Amino acid sequence: MLNRISLRQMEYFVATAKHGSIASASAQIHISPPSISAAIAHIETELGTQLFVRHPSKGLALTTVGTQVMQECEDLLERASRLYEIASDSSDTLRGVLRVGCFQSLAAMIAPEVIFGFSRAFDTVELHMAEGNQQDLIQKLHTLEIDIALTYDLQLGEEIGFETLARLPPHVLVSELHPLAQQLAVTLEELAPQPMVLLDLPMSKEYFTSLYSKAGVEPNIVARSRSEDVVRSMVANGIGYALFNVRPKSTQSLDGKRLVRLRLVGEQRPMLLGLATYKPMKPSRLTQAFMQRCRAYISDQYIPGMSAASFFDPHLSNRTESKKS
Repeated sequence: MLNRISLRQMEYFVATAKHGSIASASAQIHISPPSISAAIAHIETELGTQLFVRHPSKGLALTTVGTQVMQECEDLLERASRLYEIASDSSDTLRGVLRVGCFQSLAAMIAPEVIFGFSRAFDTVELHMAEGNQQDLIQKLHTLEIDIALTYDLQLGEEIGFETLARLPPHVLVSELHPLAQQLAVTLEELAPQPMVLLDLPMSKEYFTSLYSKAGVEPNIVARSRSEDVVRSMVANGIGYALFNVRPKSTQSLDGKRLVRLRLVGEQRPMLLGLATYKPMKPSRLTQAFMQRCRAYISDQYIPGMSAASFFDPHLSNRTESKKS
């Protein structure tokens, strides 16, 4: 009697096929390479066929039979995941595994209330969150590593669906001692010669630099970082100004120094914050419930962890009042 192939072994095989190597699959699904190798070897022995051609310089490539087996495995895994939906539909109870991606600079503000608040509301839901930049999240949607992502409308591609929840126009962040800190608003032309600290994330940096290109000027970038907190600290320490779309409620950097947020003059393209999904996959009932929560919690009027769009910096009016007195 033949041994049966488990769903877990199929998951390991599909992950390896999608990532092109056992090492890459191991890093993505957090399973040891020997376990993945053993799962693939078991499937090949069970089916009596070779699934991969192993190229020393290029990694693993599916054989013709391997491609067919992968398609069937993906279909079986999708059918298996439907079992939770069927049970939920019959009992009106949300249950199952929800994998949510979140743009890394949004996670600290949005994740506690919106994402993890969802799992607290439905204790039968097992929630996993993956943080990353836009490139990471789009890739994870394509490889079905996440079900949905809270992110921006940057270079999504034809297979990614996007529902806008809120608009985040760009603004300027400076230290309280910056020469422009006392202005109510600044232009890109005024900013261009000033030292700039760039949030250097894939696709995000192209968005920020495109604002200058449209205005016909070039920014004077003197420092850059992939961390929003590092950029904020550099700004607070006078290294340069920065452009941001997110609006943390705190007016201090992590080292306790003061930051000032200023309006950016002109009609600048905002970042659109919303829900990204993989079009070929119909959202599950669980995913749809999470989407509904996001619609209720995120809008132009309110975004968890962020100050209102109309709020900039009260220190200006306070200093004006102190001068009058």
